[in-house]
Amino acid sequence: MKKIPNKKLNKNKNKSNVKQAPRKKNYRNLKEFKVTDENELLLFLLEQFKSQSRNSVKSLLSSHRVSVDGAPVTQFNFKLYPGDTVIITTSAIKRKTRSNLPIIYEDDDLIVINKPSGLLSIASDNEKSSTAYRMLSDYVQQKDKHNRIFVVHRLDEDTSGVLMVAKNVKIQQALQEKWNEIVTKRGYFAVVEGVMDKPEGTFKTYLKKNSQNLMYSSKKPGDGQLAITHYKVIKTNGVFSLLDVNIDTGRKNQIRVHLGESGHFVIGDDKYGKPPNPIGRLGLHAYALEFIHPITGKKMSFSTPMPKEFLTLIEKNEKK
Repeated sequence: MKKIPNKKLNKNKNKSNVKQAPRKKNYRNLKEFKVTDENELLLFLLEQFKSQSRNSVKSLLSSHRVSVDGAPVTQFNFKLYPGDTVIITTSAIKRKTRSNLPIIYEDDDLIVINKPSGLLSIASDNEKSSTAYRMLSDYVQQKDKHNRIFVVHRLDEDTSGVLMVAKNVKIQQALQEKWNEIVTKRGYFAVVEGVMDKPEGTFKTYLKKNSQNLMYSSKKPGDGQLAITHYKVIKTNGVFSLLDVNIDTGRKNQIRVHLGESGHFVIGDDKYGKPPNPIGRLGLHAYALEFIHPITGKKMSFSTPMPKEFLTLIEKNEKK
C-alpha cells in the first residue's frame, strides 16, 4: 500500500523513554512516537509531555493536532495498542491529511483508498475541506491542475475501509449505472454489542427515513428501499461479537440499522443507539470491494486488513 507523499513535514527529536519511528525526509514541526504498551491516548500524551499541564495536552487533541496511524483523533480515551504510531504537529492534522491518504490501487481510471474512520467521504453542511474527496482532488491536481475525481460510492464518516473514486466521467457513469449488476462483493467487519441469536443470518427489510433524518425498517414490500444484509459471527466473547457482514444493497446506514434493530448495536454508534465505545470509534470497517470493470470486463478485487483494535477487543475479553 502506498501513501500520497507529503512535502511539508519534518520531525523533531524523540522523547527519551519512547521508541521513535524511522526518520523520514522533509518533515518539520512534528513529533512521532511508537506505542509499546496498551494505553489510552490522553494518558499516553501526558507521559510524553510531563512538563505540560493536563489542559495543554488536552488542547492538542481538541485542536486536531494528533493522529494515530495517519487518522486524526480527538477522543481522550482512544485506545492505543503496541505498534501504533502517534503523531503530534503544530498545526491542525485535518489540513495535512490531504496529502497522507493510504492508496490501495491507482490506474488511469480509478483510485482506491483505505479511508480512515472519522473522515467524511464528501463535503457536508458543517465540513467542506476535510474530506476524502478534497484530499484526493488535491492529490491528482499536484500532477495536473485540470485533473478531477468523481464520486462513485460513499462510506459513512466513522466507517473506515475501501473507498473508490473515478478519475473521469466515463468510468464514473459506467460504474454508477451498472453498480448493482457488476459489484460482486461488499464486505465489512463489524463489532457489535452482545451475542447474536444465530451464528449467521440475513436481514431483509425496506428502509425509510423518519422526520429526524434517521433510517428505519419496514417489512412491507415496497414501503421504502429494499435492503439486504448477510452476517456471520467470526468470534464472540459474550460481551461483544465480531461479525463478517456482506450487503446485497448499499442503502444509507444499512448495516447499522439492521444490526441495531436486531438488538445488537455496532459499538460506538451513537446515531442509532448508545452502545459501549471501548475502542474510541465506530466498530465498522469496509474490508472488501469486488466488481467487474465496466470497460475492460476484468475482475477487480480490493481489500484492507481488519483494524487491530477490533480483534484485540474480542480476544482481550475472551472467556478462557
